[in-house]
Amino acid sequence: MKIAHLGFPEGTGFCIETDGVLRKAAAPGLLAALGGAGFDTVGGDLGPLDPCDADAPLPQSHTFLDGSAYVNHVDLVRRARGAEMPERFWTDPLMYQGCAVFDGPMARITGEEAWGIDFEAEVAVITGDVPRGASAGEAADAVLFVMLLNDISLRNLIPDELSKGFGFVQSKPPSACSPFAVSPDALAGWDGRKLHATMCVDLNGAPFGRTQAGEDMTFDFGQLIAHAAKTRALPAGTVIGSGTVSNRDDSGGPGLPVAQGGRGYSCIAEQRMVETLLHGTAATSFLKTGDTVSIWMEDASGRDLFGAITQKVETT
Repeated sequence: MKIAHLGFPEGTGFCIETDGVLRKAAAPGLLAALGGAGFDTVGGDLGPLDPCDADAPLPQSHTFLDGSAYVNHVDLVRRARGAEMPERFWTDPLMYQGCAVFDGPMARITGEEAWGIDFEAEVAVITGDVPRGASAGEAADAVLFVMLLNDISLRNLIPDELSKGFGFVQSKPPSACSPFAVSPDALAGWDGRKLHATMCVDLNGAPFGRTQAGEDMTFDFGQLIAHAAKTRALPAGTVIGSGTVSNRDDSGGPGLPVAQGGRGYSCIAEQRMVETLLHGTAATSFLKTGDTVSIWMEDASGRDLFGAITQKVETT
């Protein structure tokens, strides 16, 4: 099963695709469907989904918790701002509570260029009800849908905000989501806890990242969800992000840009850190007006799994 939410034509709303046919759902939205309204459909085939018509599959939830499962990413971005990484980050997941309102796949990225606007290509899951104290195995069984997420990060605001010791707010505006979210039983490469597929990122039409989401994931989704549920139950419709997909190279290093034969990166901050390590200074700028970021995911046969997030930047 695939789910989507169409903002156009007006009144379309929550949709469900089964056997390649997209139909309007009887329930008004995913939260209602999870709450007991079910996944029945009404009416005929709506035809192929146009990403221009799509909102996020779940435009608004009650809970968005974003982890940092790829510790290589944490290491690199902390080094970029001169912060040492504690050893416990390899054994205890990082997680923050983000904005639970999500943009559609074609939404513009807006803000001030001085903020250091960056993209972060992530895998995210939507859960069913998760009881407090759930084990990692129980938590993994609660994954109902998987999607992509562009976790916009304002890099130049992060150091000052974190220095207060109270987490992200201003530096993490709403994220954008892929057109479709897909149930695990219909998702090629899903092993129950991780998605083994290629995270593809293009910046202004040029390959920027071709990272492997199933590799170097220190904490799988079962572990991330269980971490979030340690002291609280998670209601159905909770969104959990993986954090930026990030790979090391064969020697354990941070890898190379795609243009140099590497897998590249899922955010600009990582490329800037590697440039600094190799050449003493960062050459790649953060996003600016007119830039376009495209994020999609391919299975082992090159098939697009969720549809693409394609966002143009408008800075002030």
